[in-house]
Parts: sequence; C-alpha cells; structure tokens
Amino acid sequence: MPRPNDVLQGTLDLLVLKTLAQLGSMHGFGIALHVQQVSNDLLRVEEGSLYPALHRIQQARLIASEWKSTENNRRAKYYRLTPLGRQQLAREEQDWAKLVKGVTAILRYA
Repeated sequence: MPRPNDVLQGTLDLLVLKTLAQLGSMHGFGIALHVQQVSNDLLRVEEGSLYPALHRIQQARLIASEWKSTENNRRAKYYRLTPLGRQQLAREEQDWAKLVKGVTAILRYA
C-alpha cells in the first residue's frame, strides 16, 4: 500500500507550482516547509525529491531562479513561477480535479 510520500511523487510538480503561485519567490526549504505545514504534516517533501524536481521544472521553463540572501543571511536559490508555469499550473489543477472526481466516483460506487 502506498504511503503518503509515495503518492506525493506524482503530485510534486503541482505542489511546487501552486506554492510559488500562492506565496511568490521562495527557496527550496521554504517550499518543503509550506507543503508540510499546510498539509498538517500529512505530506513531507524530502530534499532528494525536491531539488531534482525543481531542476526539472526549471529546465521546462515553468520556474526561474536567482541567488539571494535568506532571512538568516545565507545564500539560497529562490524560485519563482514564470508565465508558462502559471499556464501549466492551471492545466495541472484541472487534471488533478478530474483525477479526484474519478477516484471519488470509484470509492463511492455501491
């Protein structure tokens, strides 16, 4: 049976894009922390999954990045959503809603 983190792998791009759309420019740790906090600790994004995903999403030009100083005065790469990323987010949200509708129909089938 899949654990929440296994399911997360298929939705990580969506969660990253949505987080950046909601909160603006963020560093990787901030993105992971936001997902964990908003999900009430049900979802945790591990570094080994997050940073390859950020790189992949950036290669697809859905996000852009720049180096900045954090609140603790450390250098970190901050990511922001691009216009193409906003378009992709809208598509992924629609796809997610369809998936949830389909799974819900199956779970409620009597």
